[in-house]
Amino acid sequence: MGDCKPIRHIMALRFIFKTQVIDLIKIAYRVPDIFWGFWSDLTKDGMGEGKTELAFMSQLRLQQQFGHRGLYIALPTQATGNAMYQRTQAFIHQFDTEANIAVQLAHGGALLRLHEISGEQDDSVQSAAWFSQRKRPLLAAYGVGTIDQALFATLNVKHHFVRLWGLSNKVVVLDEVHAYDTYTSGLIVALLRWLKKLHCSVVLMSATLPTAKRQQLMSAWGANTTDQDIAYPRLWSVQSGQVEGRAIACRLQPPITIEVEGETVEALSNHALRQLQQGGCGVVIVNTVQRAQQLYGLLKTQLDSDTRLLLFHARYPFDEREQLEKKVLQWFGECGERPEQALLIATQVVEQSLDIDFDFMITDLAPIDLLLQRAGRLHRHTQNHRSVAHQSPVLTIAGIHSNRLPELTETAWGYVYDHHILYRSWSVIKANRVWHLPADIDRLVQQVYGSEVMPEEEQAEYQMVLDTALGEHYAELGQQRQHAQDVAIHADDELQNAYNQTHRASEEGEGGTKQVITREGAESMSVIPLHQTEQGWQIFAETEPFNPNDNPDEPLARALFRRQVRLSRKAIIVALKQQELYPLFANHPLLRNLYPLLLQNGVAQFGKLQVRLDNELGLIYETTDMGNTNGA
Repeated sequence: MGDCKPIRHIMALRFIFKTQVIDLIKIAYRVPDIFWGFWSDLTKDGMGEGKTELAFMSQLRLQQQFGHRGLYIALPTQATGNAMYQRTQAFIHQFDTEANIAVQLAHGGALLRLHEISGEQDDSVQSAAWFSQRKRPLLAAYGVGTIDQALFATLNVKHHFVRLWGLSNKVVVLDEVHAYDTYTSGLIVALLRWLKKLHCSVVLMSATLPTAKRQQLMSAWGANTTDQDIAYPRLWSVQSGQVEGRAIACRLQPPITIEVEGETVEALSNHALRQLQQGGCGVVIVNTVQRAQQLYGLLKTQLDSDTRLLLFHARYPFDEREQLEKKVLQWFGECGERPEQALLIATQVVEQSLDIDFDFMITDLAPIDLLLQRAGRLHRHTQNHRSVAHQSPVLTIAGIHSNRLPELTETAWGYVYDHHILYRSWSVIKANRVWHLPADIDRLVQQVYGSEVMPEEEQAEYQMVLDTALGEHYAELGQQRQHAQDVAIHADDELQNAYNQTHRASEEGEGGTKQVITREGAESMSVIPLHQTEQGWQIFAETEPFNPNDNPDEPLARALFRRQVRLSRKAIIVALKQQELYPLFANHPLLRNLYPLLLQNGVAQFGKLQVRLDNELGLIYETTDMGNTNGA
């Protein structure tokens, strides 16, 4: 069977509407070397991880067997969708080189990608441009995008039935299904019920799925869930309500040694400097943009010219972030030109989708499943030459102390992640200082997301804090479950009653007083930072001014569109929604859902909060009374 590049378990859930049942295990047997031997072959050939190609091959077999009319691959973020888009195009065109099959990119930033590739206006690009309009993306036979586009099909928004029809009788792949909170997971449950009604085949993929969430998803497909003790990694399938699981043979990776460090930016900087003295390429992954910017500024003053230093996070304008991502892949990707010595400072943007490799890794404390995702970038490419000091993988985690709880306020970790899950991750990491992957993945995840009492819960000095975190955790879970239940249209309801329990709402950018969301969290908006002068507005300080009261020509509109960046500070959002609506933005389809962020002398002022655009650091939040960056 050969070795597999691991750490995935896949559930195949399908609506059986023909007499013959084909599950993914049988598909794997029928396509030689596609399932077990496939992974290691891909690794050697530099073609990717393998699980994506398994999904592609599954789609071909399921389409052949059941007559499905297409494929939609749903991912957590626009970045992961963009990465998957090219791979999907290449795969489909391998099977029909003569036809111009349009693969539609379906997410809020799809037009950015379309305009990037529209230099060659072949039929497939023009077709994709039509499908890219709101409500249309899922009508295309083949699509890649965010989970949000599919979830809107389950919500009481205008033309939601268009999305339902677009998904019908397709193979739908939901990747990284562990990556969502309880509210979004509740909407995914509603989506699965609809997909079953719509004669779809569904493939769910995750490396780090808690048992309770797996059982919830299986139940949504009508499965009789039972606890089966099957070694990890594994494949689950559901057919006629019955669940079958199968372990998959995999190549064991070298054990990862866990080291610990303090939470402060200074502690992370000092640790990174010690590692760099031994050569190689490393990464420091922190949980907020503020910490990334502070760490970069600190290290820049201490590193010599022999070490390349790069900062990468989500608070850059799109065109700059795109160039930074290309540089990350060039330095640390499998086919790039790897420097002798380099350090990347990054946020969660490197957790998924980027095929990059590091000799050493330092990370903030995060939920265990996300730490495992980050660890997947440590010694990822076996062909890279590593210095003697970095021959064995070492993961350094900040905030793991044996005699106290991690600091969640000063670090802002508690504003990003659930306190209860962070504390449970801290407890499990303390007791597991060597990770054997992939075998340990499931055990570590279940220990954190299970209900077994932590040893620290019985210690008096921790009890009050941990009990409070647990109570808040369950309160939040209950609120999110109820929210999903309230807004989703249920597939089993009679038509005349389907809308009785939900309120009509609108999507972002459609206007209306009540908007419905697919993910909970702080409200955010897309802005375009612009320099405001007496002569007019400028994209850059040295470019030609333009009048915001004029309608933009197409080159200017595209240039503005590619400068967008997403912000989530409440004071900024409130202020920008109240500012004058300029014809420049209101009258062009690319710009009408974006907001100008006007900078005077490089700064936008919102009460005590300043926003500054820095060439190296991206957008920075500062408070005028303290003069310190302050943002996440």
